[in-house]
Amino acid sequence: MEDSNANAVTLLRNSIEKSGFSTQDYSDATMMRFLIARSMEVSKAAKMFVQWKKWRDATVPKGYIAESEVEDELKAKKIFLQGMSIKQLPVMIVIANRHFHSKDQLQFKKFVVHLLDKVIASGCKGKEIGNEKWIAIVDLQQISYKNVDPRGLITAFQFLQNYYPERLGKCFILNMPWFFVSIWRMVSRFVDTATLKNYFMHKK
Repeated sequence: MEDSNANAVTLLRNSIEKSGFSTQDYSDATMMRFLIARSMEVSKAAKMFVQWKKWRDATVPKGYIAESEVEDELKAKKIFLQGMSIKQLPVMIVIANRHFHSKDQLQFKKFVVHLLDKVIASGCKGKEIGNEKWIAIVDLQQISYKNVDPRGLITAFQFLQNYYPERLGKCFILNMPWFFVSIWRMVSRFVDTATLKNYFMHKK
C-alpha cells in the first residue's frame, strides 16, 4: 500500500473510532473501499462506514441471512452464481423474466443482502480480504411489464452504493427491450454517475 493510502487508512480508522466504533476486525482493504467510494475524503468515508456498521448490525445481527428467511424469493430461481470469470471474479446471473414485484419488501431486502453476501463469499479464497469484487449479468430477454420492478431495482442499487461500496466489478445488461429504456433512465437517477459510467454496460 502506498504511503498516501496508508496514511488515509490510519486517519479513517481514527475518525471512526472517535465515533465510538471499533475497526479492529476490518482490514486495510475494507477501509480503502470506503475511502475510494468517497473520493478519498476521510470524513465522508468515516460517516459512510459508521452508517454501514449501524445498518449491518441491525439488518444482519447473526452475520448472515439464512435461506429460511428468504424462501419465497429463492423459489423463483431467478438468480444464480455461475462460477468465476476469466479474471477470477465470481459471476452472478439474473434472469429478469422470473422476477415479480415482491409483496414482502422486508424479505426482498433480506434477499438482496443474502445474495450479495453469498457472491462475495464465493470469491474468497480462504479468509475474506475485504476488496473482493464480482460481476453481474442481468438478462432482460422476454421480460414484460409485469417483471418490471423500479422499487426493487432502486433498493438493490442503493444497497450496492451505500452498504457494498466498491464491490461490483462490472454489470452487463443484456437484451434490453425498448420499453425498459425509460424505466432505466428513471432508476439511473438514483445511481451515482460514476457508478453508471464505470460499472454498467448495455448489450443488445
